[in-house]
Amino acid sequence: MENPSVKLVAMVVLLGASAAAMAAPPETAKTAAARPRAAVGAAVPKMPRFRFENFTTENGLPDNHVFSVLVDGGRIWAGTENGLAVYEDRKWKTYTTADGLAHRAVLSLALDKKTGDVWAGTMGGLSHISAGRIESFNQLNSGLSNDVVYGVAVEGEHVWVATAAGACMLDLHTGQWSLYNERNTPMNEIWVYSVSAKADKVYYAVWGSGLLEYTQATGKWDKYDDPDGETEMVLFKDQGLIHEIVTSVSYVDNIVWAATYFGDSRYDGRYWHNFLTKDSGLPSNFTNTVKGVDANRAWFGTDKGLAYYDGTNWAVYRPSLKDGKPEMTVRDAAGKVTEVAVATAPAHNYVLGIDFQGQDIWVATAKGLSHGIRQP
Repeated sequence: MENPSVKLVAMVVLLGASAAAMAAPPETAKTAAARPRAAVGAAVPKMPRFRFENFTTENGLPDNHVFSVLVDGGRIWAGTENGLAVYEDRKWKTYTTADGLAHRAVLSLALDKKTGDVWAGTMGGLSHISAGRIESFNQLNSGLSNDVVYGVAVEGEHVWVATAAGACMLDLHTGQWSLYNERNTPMNEIWVYSVSAKADKVYYAVWGSGLLEYTQATGKWDKYDDPDGETEMVLFKDQGLIHEIVTSVSYVDNIVWAATYFGDSRYDGRYWHNFLTKDSGLPSNFTNTVKGVDANRAWFGTDKGLAYYDGTNWAVYRPSLKDGKPEMTVRDAAGKVTEVAVATAPAHNYVLGIDFQGQDIWVATAKGLSHGIRQP
């Protein structure tokens, strides 16, 4: 087993830098240009269009490096490298360690829809924000697995946590913690990136250990692996999880969407479908985050832009790889790509977080937070 501290250093470097050298070869301006283009006059699939407004330190963010975003009704929470920011009534307020935040770098966010409380996973523990007050948990004062909290999810009376040294769960009713690691689950590695929880199942994305599934009714764990092993080559198309290095998971409408650094997967409980740049509209196989809309639709945050899949067609939103100008492309089921004229784009191509506000979308990037306002 690798030393988690070594991995942590690697992750910190990764989050702050371009991932091109660590991913499968990403799409470039040259390869994008080589894709088949839709014929003039051909019908273009109708895909969501947005007017993006971008937030940086110039208009209130405490830091431009935004790891996570959470929609809380009319409030928007942004986890940055230098504090937890909340946007309300077009004004920003920032919570720092001076307010009780566990650490200034906020990696993940979750909303307790029953109470309205917010949970923030940081580089130094887990923080609970309730009515403006902050209570923080770490390894010294609680049963938290590790102080580096990459993912958090709230389901009912349980807070599920993904950390750099295993997973854990806090029972809000009893105050008791349960720990999950290589000793009592099928995970081989214990570097847990992401969690998605519903009343029936909980899914954990684990670096180098695939996807873990916990069935709430039985307490049973299952594990899904890449049938090709931990390699960049895909030998068996749609035969299982695309890769062992799973970075994000989203469970919605009984469908699992899984993101990895080497492509993405959809699992319906029986069949897998995998997505790669060579046979889909993904702008890059290096995917930091996935957010499912329903059983057929999902958003993907990559190191080369924001992508949307409607079950058949793809759309990509980003500053152009060639000249940095706003760009939107649509790829139909036949693989034809059409450029759509747009005036705005997300703040940066390196996308780390996604959430929805009605028909609008909020996007956390390496150089700012973006609000995509849905257009007719």
